[in-house]
Amino acid sequence: MDTLPSNDPRRLDLERLRRSCARCSLQELCRPAGIGADELARLEDVVRRRRPVARGERLFHAGDALGSLYVGREGAFKTVLVTEDGDEQVLGFHLPGELIGLDALGSGQHRCEAVALTEASVCEVPYERLASVAAQLPQLQQHLLRVIGQRLEREQDHVGMLVRRQAGERIALFLHGVSHRVAQAGGSDTSLVLPMSRDDIARFLGLALETVSRGFSRLQEEGVIRVSGRRVEILDASALERLAHGSEAAPARRRDIA
Repeated sequence: MDTLPSNDPRRLDLERLRRSCARCSLQELCRPAGIGADELARLEDVVRRRRPVARGERLFHAGDALGSLYVGREGAFKTVLVTEDGDEQVLGFHLPGELIGLDALGSGQHRCEAVALTEASVCEVPYERLASVAAQLPQLQQHLLRVIGQRLEREQDHVGMLVRRQAGERIALFLHGVSHRVAQAGGSDTSLVLPMSRDDIARFLGLALETVSRGFSRLQEEGVIRVSGRRVEILDASALERLAHGSEAAPARRRDIA
């Protein structure tokens, strides 16, 4: 692979990139395997646009033209549909390192809006430039397709959950899924700090707020989790997985969550 002189302004700090992008769903953009220095410099130039995002700020609104995709570096986001009455339907949550804005790939316009749940920062990836570079680098193009496929799988799981699962299963599946995604990003899969409110969770799961609160309390009573505000410790991962897939957990006092 070609190298650049140490004083060349195009030279990349690869260790810095690896540290800052270790959790990123597009981390392949910053990996040098099989990519020359010039190509790597072009990729880094595409993804290095970073900006802070205030809590409650929108990355885009429904109807906006697709200009960029976003990868959360810090903080978390939700994607929502807003009805004519102003009610929010939560479509999904996006944790650090996950791609935001894929809803516009088909029509070229966003069908929902992305809202920061916390103080956050994102990498803004101009779509046309990314598509142009990906067209020249088959490995990158294949990776982007995998990322898109993973997002579609999560959306299908969400639909299946809303159609088939009881309230207790939905809550267990939600926690199980979040813990898995946090682990994939390099965090702890047993100690979670949920960035979303109980109300957001209820809107995502298609449940009443009171049902979600009772569900968390019941899982705590059964020794499956420990809850303190938005911090959730998973005490019995096997029981949580069984509940998420519709099986009975060990405690005999468990009741169906209405």
